[in-house]
Amino acid sequence: MKSTQRTSDLKAMSNDQLQDELLKLKKEQFNLRFQRATNQLENTGRVREVRKDVARVKTLQRQKSATAKA
Repeated sequence: MKSTQRTSDLKAMSNDQLQDELLKLKKEQFNLRFQRATNQLENTGRVREVRKDVARVKTLQRQKSATAKA
């Protein structure tokens, strides 16, 4: 349920907004990696969520660029 809601929110974004969201997610992923390496990570499931969100954003960017070219 949560991922479909997240996906619909992402579909409504423009390319610039998607790029900003991707940058934010990449920074969070970087911070989570450091927290895991120093054993300070409390919510280990967040790593997986962020990784999947990055994939969702990249997929939507690719779909939007493909429709723009067509």
